[in-house]
Amino acid sequence: MKAAQIREHSSPLDASQAAQLESLVESLSPMQATWISGYLAGLNAALAEPGAVADAAPAAAAGSSQTLTILYGSQTGNAEGVAGSLRDAAQAGGITARLADMADYKPKDLKQESNLVVVVSTHGEGEPPDDAEDFYEFLHGKKAPKLDGVRFSVLALGDSSYEHFCETGRVIDERLAELGGTRVIDRVDCDVDYDDAAEAWTADVLAKFAAPEPAGDAHPTVTSLPTAARTPQAPTRKNPHGAAILANTVLNGRGSDKEVRHIELDTEDSGLIWTPGDSLGVVPSNPPAAVDALLAALQLDGDARVTGVDGEVSLAHALRHQYEITTLTRPFVTQYAQLAESGDLQNLLGDDQRDAFADYVYGRDLTDLVREYPVPGLSASDFVRLLRKLPPRLYSIASSHAANPDELHLTVAAVRYHSHGRDRLGVASTHLADRVGEDDTVPVYIDANKSFKLPADNDTPLIMIGPGTGVAPFRAFLQEREEQGAGGDNWLFFGAPHFRTDFYYQTDWLRWRRDGLLSRLDVAFSRDQADKVYVQHRLREQARDVYGWLENGANVYVCGDADRMARDVHDALGDIIAEQGGMSADAAADYLKRLQKEKRYQRDVY
Repeated sequence: MKAAQIREHSSPLDASQAAQLESLVESLSPMQATWISGYLAGLNAALAEPGAVADAAPAAAAGSSQTLTILYGSQTGNAEGVAGSLRDAAQAGGITARLADMADYKPKDLKQESNLVVVVSTHGEGEPPDDAEDFYEFLHGKKAPKLDGVRFSVLALGDSSYEHFCETGRVIDERLAELGGTRVIDRVDCDVDYDDAAEAWTADVLAKFAAPEPAGDAHPTVTSLPTAARTPQAPTRKNPHGAAILANTVLNGRGSDKEVRHIELDTEDSGLIWTPGDSLGVVPSNPPAAVDALLAALQLDGDARVTGVDGEVSLAHALRHQYEITTLTRPFVTQYAQLAESGDLQNLLGDDQRDAFADYVYGRDLTDLVREYPVPGLSASDFVRLLRKLPPRLYSIASSHAANPDELHLTVAAVRYHSHGRDRLGVASTHLADRVGEDDTVPVYIDANKSFKLPADNDTPLIMIGPGTGVAPFRAFLQEREEQGAGGDNWLFFGAPHFRTDFYYQTDWLRWRRDGLLSRLDVAFSRDQADKVYVQHRLREQARDVYGWLENGANVYVCGDADRMARDVHDALGDIIAEQGGMSADAAADYLKRLQKEKRYQRDVY
């Protein structure tokens, strides 16, 4: 954060001390600055009492004996990460805090809370994360308690390119208030680039929830700053590692209408460590052709100077490397509509026009909007202020760190299509496929996914369902199990359009099948016969054995498309359990929920 200059005549510090303090403040985040201010206030109060220094605490925390409960619901681990950072910062500031996953939290405890913070992501089109479903349903059911006296705040994570942006957090926030809770900090909705907003919200939480309670008299012991503030970190979203590409191979055979690439990145001496199920965050750049088209539509000079993400840059640089220009989000369209003063565009944003809005933005980008609704005289600086940061793209890692510690593999479908009269390119996929040369590097970091992990017991059987590029993490799973000498059986369901051109990693699967690591392999090539066959059809064909594996303790993993495939597979599993187990549909649904709660049914869908 920016430090104000300390003047000698207005400060008791000498020049050296002032310089040290200014240097420290420059290095602090808002959260850390809040902690230090409380620490110093508490220390100052403690110095007035002989022998009290050892028990000094941040002034805000002193006198509060009530626990801050931090409840999270996370699909990929981002919400859990924010919640964990808040817990660490709270404890470092002398605040008693506990962290709880919504999947493990006992709903009956809700009415006993005094200070409650919720960090929750929205999955897909407005749905709660898998692990949060039971808590979400309880909160909206008849058994939900009155929450009079409960102070709360909600941080919502989401992606504004989806129609129901941060829906889960919004609904939980409103429901907690309906039940009588007191909202002490307004809900904050975070887009995919959530770090700064989450950090500012964390600072507010530390300040508000540490306020002294009338009945409290505890003085927690002073602790040091969070370790994260003092020690070097592995590559992160904010500080990614530049990885060179070692291999870039098309997996499809000649004649395929798909373009899926196997990409290998050099991770030697990178500090990147991952486990099977994690994703790689790729920080891409926009296609040059997309930048040129937008500049032409805006009638702006690419050399114009603007204030970008980290200082003054050219407009062309900002559009190429720093901002999202290929996805129309509702927040952007809302702001742009005000400048365009277009009645048609304003009408499209009405609550009763959500389907029409979704139809309009599908397949269009910022260039289409600017061409259709031009804003004469719009400056480069004003336009840039409307944009959101270019978010990283996440790809399931297709290799095991234990098997290949110095390289990381991805399975990337290059996105290329024609829409509304223009050719379009996927941002990250074609960045990796086309625009990274031999001497270039790709900024990357590990996005850990604690909700998609191998079981601790190597003898646990696995059922893995991964059509298309969704098969990537299962290649990592099997590499890991081979490396560990795991004894559990492994069953893979894979699907693609054609056997001849689209059987990704066929050599690997067949080798593992021959060696006995892959116990069973069922494939569904949808276009190789008159009737389309998908992985859910293969599951139903093997219903008896699938249920037998489940009853024998197997874990089920699903990776791939959330809109259709994951729903169809979920329905197939429910039908299999009902049919083979002689259960009602409701009992089968409860069976699946129990598997989810036990971490035996895990999904990485997008």
